[in-house]
Amino acid sequence: MNAPTREQEGGQRARAGGLLNLFAPVFHRQLDRLDRGIVEGGLELTLPGGATRMLGGRAPGPAAVVDLRSWRALLRLALGGSAGWYEAWAAGEWASPDPVQLFALFSRNRAGLAAQSRAHGVSLWPRKIAHWLHRNSRAGSRRNIHFHYDLGNDFYRLWLDPGMTYSSALFADAAQSLEAAQAAKLQAMLDRTATGPRDEILEIGCGWGSFAELALRAGRRIHGITLSTEQKAWAEARTQGLEGARFSLTDYRDVTDSYDAVVSIEMAEAVGRAYWPAYIAAIARALKPGGRAALQVISFDDAMFEGYAANVDFIQTYVFPGGLLVSERAFRELAEANGMAWRDEARFGASYAETLRRWREAFDTAAEAGLLPAQFDRKFIDLWRYYLMYCEGGFRGGGIDVLQVTLVKGERG
Repeated sequence: MNAPTREQEGGQRARAGGLLNLFAPVFHRQLDRLDRGIVEGGLELTLPGGATRMLGGRAPGPAAVVDLRSWRALLRLALGGSAGWYEAWAAGEWASPDPVQLFALFSRNRAGLAAQSRAHGVSLWPRKIAHWLHRNSRAGSRRNIHFHYDLGNDFYRLWLDPGMTYSSALFADAAQSLEAAQAAKLQAMLDRTATGPRDEILEIGCGWGSFAELALRAGRRIHGITLSTEQKAWAEARTQGLEGARFSLTDYRDVTDSYDAVVSIEMAEAVGRAYWPAYIAAIARALKPGGRAALQVISFDDAMFEGYAANVDFIQTYVFPGGLLVSERAFRELAEANGMAWRDEARFGASYAETLRRWREAFDTAAEAGLLPAQFDRKFIDLWRYYLMYCEGGFRGGGIDVLQVTLVKGERG
């Protein structure tokens, strides 16, 4: 049998659209609005009927290609924002040879596309209610951490670096290994504490213990706190025999001891806006006078933050319930209100994009080899691959960034 011609294929695609084809003029107006919002880069679309259309393309930037197989995808985008767009992808309503470029395009043009890429109307309120139910109270934090981090050490070890560090590495250049770039990041965080041998560091959100091991081998003492039983067990095992290590299942709000320094690496994103004051106050309370806190946080563009925070995006819906990226402006104000100066800020979003690319390559290799734990089906694997691409595109487009900063207790800003 001969393969269908392009015209025949277009006819099949159009017929598959059903009643939605009657609303094609409405969807073309939606595309017009998207076109106006794309200032840098471009999007080449193949439409459900087989025709092609270019959006943007007026200035250099990310170049994305999308096969829009059903108008329903645009309906999902209009109602559900980024979560709806994922649902359309999972349903096979759109495809792309490189979704990272599409996400980078939306991130680069966030100011012009914000209204087109957030949930609206009847779709928004159920998502907001679900997000509120996942707020990070003490009980809620435990549930949310369990949902994301307790997928099992056998899952994460297949695609993280050998040190099991689930946060951005700090690359000096593209030739550097992920393991070396992660070690550089951890050393930079230790250096920010300005601690010496026998000093004790509180690590809020200790992960699988990679920072703790580095600090212990450098002669520091560590109290690592987490709400993940899987991570605590791994951290204890890797630091067994090293003097000065202790780990506990402790909420940051329940810390009562004083420490020479505090470290928190990409923990703030799991706190939630309502609890930011408690998180920053806990850091200030834990620090001895003159002590330093080293934070690594993922920030969202402050100019766009309020709109982002008022919505519920793909990650909050499907990957990290209760999560919210950080407003640098708000965190700085909270730090200063709690008697801590904001010092030596360093941004490295390009390193996070590279970290995510490497994670995705390892994840894909493990998935294709059938190495992922048996309980994770194809739907789950596709979701996580989409998540890694979505985040990489966000960093490449500049809408999100990662930074390290030192907070010094008792100094004026």
